[in-house]
Amino acid sequence: MGTTNKVEFADAPEVGGKAGVGGNARVVELDLVARTAFDPEDEYRPEPVPEPLPPVWLEGGLRIGIHTSIAGSHVNALESAAKLGCTALQIFSVNPRMWAGGAIAARITDVDAKAFRERREALGLGPLVIHANYLINLAAPAPMLRTRSIQSFHEELVRGIALGADFVVVHPGSYTDSRPELAVREVIDSVKQAVKRLPATSMRILIENTAGMGSAVGSRLEEVGEIVAGLNGIAAGACLDTAHLFAAGYDIRTPGGLESTIEMIDQTIGMENVPVIHANDSKIALGGRVDRHEHIGKGKIGAEAFRRILTHPRLGAAYPEGLPGRAFIAETPIEDPGDDRKNVAALWELAGLSEKAPAGEKGYSMLTAAAKKKAVAALKKSGKKKKAK
Repeated sequence: MGTTNKVEFADAPEVGGKAGVGGNARVVELDLVARTAFDPEDEYRPEPVPEPLPPVWLEGGLRIGIHTSIAGSHVNALESAAKLGCTALQIFSVNPRMWAGGAIAARITDVDAKAFRERREALGLGPLVIHANYLINLAAPAPMLRTRSIQSFHEELVRGIALGADFVVVHPGSYTDSRPELAVREVIDSVKQAVKRLPATSMRILIENTAGMGSAVGSRLEEVGEIVAGLNGIAAGACLDTAHLFAAGYDIRTPGGLESTIEMIDQTIGMENVPVIHANDSKIALGGRVDRHEHIGKGKIGAEAFRRILTHPRLGAAYPEGLPGRAFIAETPIEDPGDDRKNVAALWELAGLSEKAPAGEKGYSMLTAAAKKKAVAALKKSGKKKKAK
């Protein structure tokens, strides 16, 4: 039985009367307890799955990292990033200059993937960027190469999901004897084929701009923008490389040139679609169309230009002009022990964030003096063999 209560409502008064208290009142009985039958199915209906929390690295601060080596194990790359004072990192998931020997050979075991994800969480590193195999050519007009590239890129995405990567960066490829406009359509179609049968994930695909060597597609921001727009049904964006931009003819070295380049990025790609920037100085002059990276501040772009880039509000991570969690990842050469550490430190300093940089491990480098000595000896030995021939 429901419980009834008497509630008095004031009737509307006649013209000239008083509303509310003093007006005519009527009594209405209301059932204040709903009469509902128990549905036994309610007991077994699960609660909706809560939306996942955003990753910690999206707290708003600029992220600084470097490409680290997976030699020995994928976890070693995480340890190197932490020791070098990084908050983000990029890795290869496999050897980038060899075709993986089938899905089984290229697979990362569940145990190794779990250990990697747990260690990364413990170190607080992110975003995690995976750079795809250099042999992949999503624009290839040759059917066999394109098919192999699609399969290889699909495997990269599978490994990326297993490792918990946030982004997978891929070069769009080369159109060889085809045409650039056809190549753009081929890249779009190849990516769409590569993502088929993948589980749902927050991982995004990033198309990287190129320096413009030979028949490489993607040296023009319009081409990158067209590819990203063509992938609007997929979680896609762009990764812009500073050395590639400069070699392709975008003068990011000067204040005016940087502003016009940012405006062009906005018009073609959208700055909101550029969560990762490869921070590399260039050994090549403006418009040289050759991809040769140099240490930060030591190349043709220069330290002051990098200071402007790293502190520019549109390229930063502060809302509303920037993009929370935006990462600058160095792909600079390691010719001597400590080069990697110096380039990471240079990025923090030029961004005006040295005091916020992680301490890292003093004196650590991915290249040791012993490893360099061994590499030099191997190079000399190889040179002697070539000369003898």
